Amino acid sequence: MTLRELYQEIGGDYDQAAKVLRVEKLIDKHIRKFNKNGVVEQLLEAGRSGDANRIFEAAHAAKGVCGNLGLKALSEMASEIAEEYRPGNARTLTDDQVAAKLEAIAETYRRADAGIRKYEE
Repeated sequence: MTLRELYQEIGGDYDQAAKVLRVEKLIDKHIRKFNKNGVVEQLLEAGRSGDANRIFEAAHAAKGVCGNLGLKALSEMASEIAEEYRPGNARTLTDDQVAAKLEAIAETYRRADAGIRKYEE
C-alpha cells in the first residue's frame, strides 16, 4: 500500500498533508506516529471526564494535529467539539449530542488506526 492509497482508504487528504509537511518522508513519519501520539485518545478521555476546559484543550490539540496530517474528517469533528467548549462560548449541544459526536470521532479514529496499521505492514 502506498501512502496515497492509505489516505484514500482512511478518507484523508494527502494533498493537504503535503501542503503542510511538504515532504512525503515527513508525511510517512508523522502518519505512522499518529496512532501512537494519543491526541485522539486524550480527547475521548477528556470527553468522558466532563471537564469543559480539558475537553476544549484536547479537542483543540486534536484539531491541529489531524488538520496538519490531512485527516480532515477528524479535524473537523474535533473543531466542532473545541468550539462547543471554547471558553466564552455558550454551549449549543446537549451532553448526549456531544457524546454522539465523540463516538463518531472514536469510530473515525478506529478506521484511521486500522488503515495505518495495515499500511505499516
